[in-house]
Amino acid sequence: MGASASGADVRGDLIAAVATAPGRGALAVVRLSGPGAGAVAARVATPWPPEARRATRVALHACDAPHDHLDEAIATHYPAPASFTGEDVVEFSVHGGRYVSTAVLAAVVEAGARPALPGEFTERAVRNGKLDLLQAEAVADLIDARSRAMHRAALRQLSGALSHRLGALRQALLDVEALIAYELDFPEEDDGPQPRARATDAAVRVLAELEALLATLPRAELGREGVTVVLAGAPNTGKSTLFNALAGDPRAIVSDVPGTTRDAIEVLIDHDPWPMRLVDTAGLRADAEAVERLGVEVSARRLATAHLVLACGDTDEELARACAQVASLSEALRIAVRTKLDAREACDAWRPPADVAASAAVGVSAHGGHGLEALRAAITRAMGSLAPDPDEELPLVTRARHAAALRTARAEVHEFAAAWRDAALPAPVAATHLRAAVHALDELLGGIDVEEVLERVFRGFCVGK
Repeated sequence: MGASASGADVRGDLIAAVATAPGRGALAVVRLSGPGAGAVAARVATPWPPEARRATRVALHACDAPHDHLDEAIATHYPAPASFTGEDVVEFSVHGGRYVSTAVLAAVVEAGARPALPGEFTERAVRNGKLDLLQAEAVADLIDARSRAMHRAALRQLSGALSHRLGALRQALLDVEALIAYELDFPEEDDGPQPRARATDAAVRVLAELEALLATLPRAELGREGVTVVLAGAPNTGKSTLFNALAGDPRAIVSDVPGTTRDAIEVLIDHDPWPMRLVDTAGLRADAEAVERLGVEVSARRLATAHLVLACGDTDEELARACAQVASLSEALRIAVRTKLDAREACDAWRPPADVAASAAVGVSAHGGHGLEALRAAITRAMGSLAPDPDEELPLVTRARHAAALRTARAEVHEFAAAWRDAALPAPVAATHLRAAVHALDELLGGIDVEEVLERVFRGFCVGK
């Protein structure tokens, strides 16, 4: 394998980085990986060496200067190949804060290490066969996860679920190639149309699997970006109070003055099965003054892109008007929310009038917290109609790179299946579509050395991972 596109050779030198986020904290980790990690550590740590894979207290000091004390730390040595990267790895757990970790990193660099590039530790794990490329991307997804949905998806991918699925598809395509090769090389053994039918049926099964994986894209999008839930209604109907109650934090200013919310305010809330992107908007009214009218225009745009709208009204008449206005601006599902009810009994007893057009209706008292659980339950039910519940057996396709490769494989297998079924192309020509599909899956799994792909994937990682 060659050097990465950034120009640094990642094949064999010793790298080091602070593997924890910068800033004030209890602990920080300085990580080294590569040949000579133990020798470099010995130049900055006393005593050395510790027992392999056992946390040992050491004194850290400047390079070859035991009197220049830096910190009391915990050192752990992971000899190759039993480490994350497959190389010799040393980790120092030092006291947190910018200075200590930076000083220790400077010491190990002076002792012979090179500062690591973003994602270089994980890249080495891929190059040394500890992870495949999909699992490496799952590491980044796990770090970036902002919701339970994406956390679950990342863990599934890190476990190898998607890799195993794609590996099985790759093997199925190779089996189809073998069937074609059998027909070409041993025509006298051909017992009629059966080999051709077998190849077609196998290709159709692969197509179905690829379609099923690509069908997870909407669910992955909801898990990553959240279901957009927009609060809408006339000014001063309690939208901002309800927004704060659902968010659990006073994000929006609550005022009795109509038109307080001049722009959309949003917050991402962890929720099952999908996170909820809750959006508070300016009140909808026709006689808004010039500045407020800009806010109303923003509201209309947010309503047009919403997955779900909470149409709010503090009277039954106002609620019916809000539902009608929302229906004219958005095709999203609607939940009618009768706000400002004064007690739990009033929330429980309230029933929507016949002219309230919505898929569900809930009465709430945001100040008292009444009716909020019923509203959350209604939101959850509405979410279930946007996309099926996550299938624990089917890993999600979470990245554009994955989707592009799967679409390429699908298109190639489709071309093969059509050509083979209709005998439209000679067998060697039809088989090139199978080879192209296998190539797309190999690139997806990182089974081929494509430096540009590795560069694109790993340079988006944080330094130290």
